Amino acid sequence: MIDVLIGFYLATLITELFTTRLYRLIGWYALNSLFLGLIALKMGLNLGDDAMIISGSLTILVKFLIIPYILKNITSKFDIPRNINPNLKVHYSTIIVPIILVFTFYLVTPLSDNFTYNANYVAISISSLFLALLLVIEHKNVAPKIIGFLSIENALFLLAVSATKGMPMLVELGIFVDVMMLIVVVNILFKHQGEF
Repeated sequence: MIDVLIGFYLATLITELFTTRLYRLIGWYALNSLFLGLIALKMGLNLGDDAMIISGSLTILVKFLIIPYILKNITSKFDIPRNINPNLKVHYSTIIVPIILVFTFYLVTPLSDNFTYNANYVAISISSLFLALLLVIEHKNVAPKIIGFLSIENALFLLAVSATKGMPMLVELGIFVDVMMLIVVVNILFKHQGEF
């Protein structure tokens, strides 16, 4: 079941890279966060870790429901352009994405014995980190960059969950506070962009 959820998580992140409409990008980010929360819930149930179950539930609540709702309201309030064309051409992205995936699997293979879960989960989380960074790099507008940074945070959360037997609850709550502060910064940036 975790394999299927991680596959959907990676597929939604790759789809974010090729999306050219802002609301669709927010929707794909929301689905990506939903699968991340379900992965954390399933791993928490498998390990019997209550903190990971709470983290998965908070991830679904905050990142799947609240943050996309706030982003849609902010973009409509400040009249941010809905069409987001990436600077990187599609045929370059279709070459870069498989290279990133192969590179991270090759990178993690020597370390595969050191992880408690499947090493492929760690490879996927590292590749999703690079893919989210590519999402930040390939856009010049503020909104896709913000979603890229939120996707980087999702990738770091997946890496922490898959490489260990779970993070301390205090660290996870600190990450959620950082995400909420990012929303405040997003509000300021969108206001600033809407004035030009």
